[in-house]
Amino acid sequence: MTNQVQLPLLEVRGLKKWFPMSKGFFQQRTVFVKAVDGVDIDVQAGETLGIVGESGSGKTTLGRCISRLYEPTGGQITMRTDGETLDVSALKGRELSAFRKRAQMIFQDPYSSLNPRMTVLETVGEPLLVNNLAKGKDLEERVTQMIVQVGLRMEHLRRYPHSFSGGQRQRIGIARAMVVNPCLVVADEPVSALDVSIQAQILNLLKDLQEEYALTYLFISHAMNVVRYVSDRIAVMYAGKLVELGSKQELLSHPRHPYTEALLASVPKPSQRKRGMRLVSAGEPPDLINLPKGCVFASRCKYATDQCKEQPPELRQVGTTEYVSCHLTESLTLQGI
Repeated sequence: MTNQVQLPLLEVRGLKKWFPMSKGFFQQRTVFVKAVDGVDIDVQAGETLGIVGESGSGKTTLGRCISRLYEPTGGQITMRTDGETLDVSALKGRELSAFRKRAQMIFQDPYSSLNPRMTVLETVGEPLLVNNLAKGKDLEERVTQMIVQVGLRMEHLRRYPHSFSGGQRQRIGIARAMVVNPCLVVADEPVSALDVSIQAQILNLLKDLQEEYALTYLFISHAMNVVRYVSDRIAVMYAGKLVELGSKQELLSHPRHPYTEALLASVPKPSQRKRGMRLVSAGEPPDLINLPKGCVFASRCKYATDQCKEQPPELRQVGTTEYVSCHLTESLTLQGI
């Protein structure tokens, strides 16, 4: 008997998102900000793929393209669910509306993502109404069940967002995403605006919900310590490119890309008293309008050679589940944590 290879729930190939921008004295020339430029990833059903990178790396844009809040410039997004294969990048009209029940998003700012004129019942119940999943008493029962599950109380149903703390608002946002029973959730920095003690509560809540509902997470964050807590695999982005992808254990202990090494070195260590020893990459990220012709990290990489500055590296497999975009991987011994 042959073992069947499990196809990924989400498959992204050559995804691009370029934002047009006018330039020149009379704004007559159009240039493009290459926020996401040719990204390939797979996400298996039930796993959490962490996407990490500094601000401007393209991780949020990637998540919004996958959830179709942004229209991709190029590439293909395929999702397999309920025995159906969807070409997400080509969905329109009713098909796109139906897809939104299967892929939901949790936003970074729990206050600005909530309508201040809508109660908790209206906010969490809106996806049920829009998708014709429930109404009336049935809707209120489903909303009540969900808000209790995320740690709120029944008496919160009639209140407005301004009367809640940041952690409670994020719980409302999570309830709104989960109430339609999605299979994929894109969590865009869901704890970055919260206190550290509240962050742990929200992360544990997300893990509990994943276990109960067999959810698949795309978890976006700039904080490596948060990503390593929730993720099964980690993807590292830089300047719109995917530079490394691998299992959490392997990537954290044996990074294969210099940028990943720099990210890991920036994670605070309780035993590290001399802060000055933390590794910081010199220079600034490249201009996304005029990307260098070689490796996008070459100008900040202490290992860079002439080949790195002239020839862009391809994302290639270097281990059982590890992929890296670097010419020098085999000759480097990088420090992990």
